[in-house]
Amino acid sequence: MNNADLLSIAKQFGGPLYVYDAEKIKFQYNRLSNAFSGVKNLKLNYATKALSNISVLSYIQKLGAGLDTVSIQEVRLGLAAGFEPHTIIYTPNGVSLNEIEEVAALGVQINIDNLSILEQFGSKYPKTPVCIRINPHVMAGGNSNISVGHIDSKFGISIHQIPHLKRITENTKMNINGIHMHTGSDILDIDVFLHASEILFETAKHFKDLSFIDFGSGFKVPYKTGDIETNIEELGERLTVKFNEFCKEYGRELTLAFEPGKFLVSEAGYFISKVNVVKQTTSTVFAQIDSGFNHLIRPMFYGSYHEIENISNPEGRERFYSVVGYICETDTFGSNRKISEINEGDFLSFKNAGAYCQTMASNYNSRFRPAEVLWINEEAHLIRKEETFDDILHNQVVLDFSELI
Repeated sequence: MNNADLLSIAKQFGGPLYVYDAEKIKFQYNRLSNAFSGVKNLKLNYATKALSNISVLSYIQKLGAGLDTVSIQEVRLGLAAGFEPHTIIYTPNGVSLNEIEEVAALGVQINIDNLSILEQFGSKYPKTPVCIRINPHVMAGGNSNISVGHIDSKFGISIHQIPHLKRITENTKMNINGIHMHTGSDILDIDVFLHASEILFETAKHFKDLSFIDFGSGFKVPYKTGDIETNIEELGERLTVKFNEFCKEYGRELTLAFEPGKFLVSEAGYFISKVNVVKQTTSTVFAQIDSGFNHLIRPMFYGSYHEIENISNPEGRERFYSVVGYICETDTFGSNRKISEINEGDFLSFKNAGAYCQTMASNYNSRFRPAEVLWINEEAHLIRKEETFDDILHNQVVLDFSELI
């Protein structure tokens, strides 16, 4: 997909707009699969929270993926998209026992990350297969907001609680069929990830009836030219050796599972918005677009970088702009960026907008959430309509104040 394709889509559907390149998703899926081709049993469970459009889920299911979910709503989306229950893993955090029971009743693989719920669930449903999420106490990510495997994280059961964990599983005679960890996004150092995997292998030795070990994900993708990314090929080569050696020691061929989200869809996504105003102050030239952090919150939420291109004038003379939104708070997408000369009415494209962009969108300022388009086989297909004012009002209830005041 190139800028000409994006501009054509922008002119067809207008902006703001999310666009996803199916071929890029497929490329990333195959890249990860090939990196671990030396593993006999590999399962890639796509992390729904990254991008949950049902057409995207259905496409990824056709590639052969399973599904990683964190809520019963995501589970139901997966089932609606065509995933079989046994291909879905459910890894919530801090949810009620009732929700976990509802998901288990659907036949989905349960993954529990705290001792309290583990004991309650095991006491009531000892025969139901359960995976256990371990906190390896490893800081593998570069951003504290998305690094979830460190010692102060709310996620997972601490490796220091293994004795308590074993006591619960032995007392309840639970069916523990998997061990899981997730260190968080933006893995910068393969050696740190491999160190965490050794901790997971040691934990797995405490459980004799495992069928899989889930290493989570969090592989870093590049956000600009020359940016660092996780070397998937090297990780695949080195972790494959370790995993196969462990399976021999364990005495059984286990499944190696991952939960790629951002890795599969981030680079496949583009966010397109139109420039409303070019405004010059004493020191800055602002390009003010018809969007804000209600549609793309990541730069404001945790300082993510999105490369910005003027797809209406890609060959124009480069100038420096601060690209900002229309929200009545500071919503800066990029400061002092070198971009081809911008005129009012031009379309700008934000790269790496496939993961955690639409799924984190809101109706702040009562603005509509944009449409979504999937680019597949050189054609643009609408996969979500732009919201309307009726959508804003749909679940609101207007009181009759003549009877209340």
